[in-house]
Amino acid sequence: MAEELIRLVDLCKTYEMGGEAVHANDNINLVIKEGEFVSVVGKSGCGKSTLMNILGALDVPTSGSYYLKGRDTKEMTGDELSEVRSRAIGFVFQQYNLLPKMSVLENVELPLLYQGKPEKTRREIAMQQLSRVGLSEKAGNYPSQLSGGQQQRVSIARALAGSPSLILADEPTGALDSKTSKEVLGFLKELNEEGKTVIIITHDPSIAVSAKRVVELMDGEVIFDGDVKDYARKL
Repeated sequence: MAEELIRLVDLCKTYEMGGEAVHANDNINLVIKEGEFVSVVGKSGCGKSTLMNILGALDVPTSGSYYLKGRDTKEMTGDELSEVRSRAIGFVFQQYNLLPKMSVLENVELPLLYQGKPEKTRREIAMQQLSRVGLSEKAGNYPSQLSGGQQQRVSIARALAGSPSLILADEPTGALDSKTSKEVLGFLKELNEEGKTVIIITHDPSIAVSAKRVVELMDGEVIFDGDVKDYARKL
């Protein structure tokens, strides 16, 4: 039986805007086990990006708890949270977030650089991941020399380089055409089949149904959490 990777308990994130409290995440309770493929879906402003930032250890809840592998992230130091981001989580962003002055190879090496891996090891692992996404011949290119789909594949290779247990993909197909979107989703499905936990953040129900489980947010609250087939029936 799969072990618990993530547990959210009464998680809230509140912002002050114009003198009013805005509840971006409102009493969210959620458990995600290792090896799951989950999409978090909802319209713009529903709180899904806020939730992704918390899951990615980029932000902390206002109240409630986020347990990662049984440990409350609120009890972690800044250095420990940095360690989580560099070793446990791989990020895939809508706008790719590749560094323009670094080559493709150097971009993929970044997580390994943060982990303190020696140069030879970094190069070997980065080339392996580029080969996996079919871009080993582009290792010396710069991001501006690649298509959007190629840049997203580089970002997937970078996410994988650090051997994370969790892949967080924020609108990974948002800037891509339909054919390239299918390719990127195919990569994410393969990763899940290999045992990675994959969470996709999306506003698009047609992307959400690529996962096995769907969590739907509205006004900061979970309004659906269940099997993708049940979610598809209600569309």
